[in-house]
Amino acid sequence: MCVIFRPRARNVINDLVARGQYHFTSKDLRDALGVSNVATRQALSRLAAKGEVASPARGFYVFVPPEYRRIGCLPADQFIPALMAERGTPYYVGLLSAAQYHGAAHHRPQEFQVVLAGNRPPIVCGSVRVTFVARKRMADVAVDRLNNEHGTILVSSVEATALDLVGYMHRSGGVDRVAGMLAELSEDLDPQKLCDASESASILWSQRLGYLLDFVGAGDKAALLKDHVQRNAKNYTKLLPYVNGSVVQRSKDWRLYANATIEVEA
Repeated sequence: MCVIFRPRARNVINDLVARGQYHFTSKDLRDALGVSNVATRQALSRLAAKGEVASPARGFYVFVPPEYRRIGCLPADQFIPALMAERGTPYYVGLLSAAQYHGAAHHRPQEFQVVLAGNRPPIVCGSVRVTFVARKRMADVAVDRLNNEHGTILVSSVEATALDLVGYMHRSGGVDRVAGMLAELSEDLDPQKLCDASESASILWSQRLGYLLDFVGAGDKAALLKDHVQRNAKNYTKLLPYVNGSVVQRSKDWRLYANATIEVEA
């Protein structure tokens, strides 16, 4: 009689981790164990109950090292690249999360923000929360490939980040917070790259961004952007498009009505 010895789930996962891979699918584990779907789910359930694995998305699992068991998951930046690759979904880290990568450290976000071409429900894994922002012309956005603990991650360039923060101001903490982040990011902005980044979005975003850069004393970084606005902006727009407040200031340079009083968040 032949006895078949099957590997244990923990041993399979430990082998992956030893090779630097902290993620796997339920199918990967099932194939490695040579057992049924039911047996695989039971093994994963036992490991999850001990806090050794977590599932940020259906069928996708991560090993949770002891130092992260308090939060019940890997940090988002350590599994998002693998999850997006597994799903075949183009992405980049954006908005507040990208601003943090680029040095706006005083504005630590409560959630990890990822930009996709379409809508997707948020991910909640332990105390880790990932939210998704749908963006038109996402493929045209300049990104940086940055290193993290388990590989690399795609993050919008500092110029693209500045533009997105203004374009999605309601997802970025409001105009005061955005102004504060732009003040922090402005030192690293390249005027030509900023103008190039504006081509991927509505001219209205450029009008608002230019005004705010002027407001925080970084107007020198927006000179080329100003030329772009004056050539292409057909109409005046409001700084806060969905607010009917009184006009505080009218900017001819940016063809913009400042309908809010700004208090820059430090």
